[in-house]
Amino acid sequence: MSLKPTQYRCASESLLRRFRKERSLPEIHPLIDLCNAVSLAFAIPVAVFDVTEIADHVEVRHARGDETYLAFSGETENPDPREVVFADAANRAHARRWTNRQSRLSAVRDTTSSVLIVAEALHEGAAEDVPRLLSTVADELSSVWSVSAKTGVLSRSEPRFVF
Repeated sequence: MSLKPTQYRCASESLLRRFRKERSLPEIHPLIDLCNAVSLAFAIPVAVFDVTEIADHVEVRHARGDETYLAFSGETENPDPREVVFADAANRAHARRWTNRQSRLSAVRDTTSSVLIVAEALHEGAAEDVPRLLSTVADELSSVWSVSAKTGVLSRSEPRFVF
């Protein structure tokens, strides 16, 4: 993706580095904390989006450069052309640099009632690891919050998830 690997670390790598240094993870929100723990356990990035802030759908694609992205600082940015983004029908980027920078717009907050949890991996063994991660997240969600999670694994032959 033409990104400097030490400047834009994979989310799971950043979590692992922080955990090794501090021997703990920050408490952000119970759902985020759960997903961070699972991400750390599997060494696979996990992102959580508040779906009420997503217009119609979310699509992983290369940016055109005209998408809007709300940073946690409150600034509005435009992703670089060809950068991998998670974009919605309103041309808003909900994540930049794959999922390394999530938008403030669709971040989970106390009022969140419906989420999309994304885990992604390309390593050898990912085809086995991602379904195990999804099963772990679904089991934890049902035991902690008594919800029924709908899961799916996307691929070139199955590129869409309808929720």
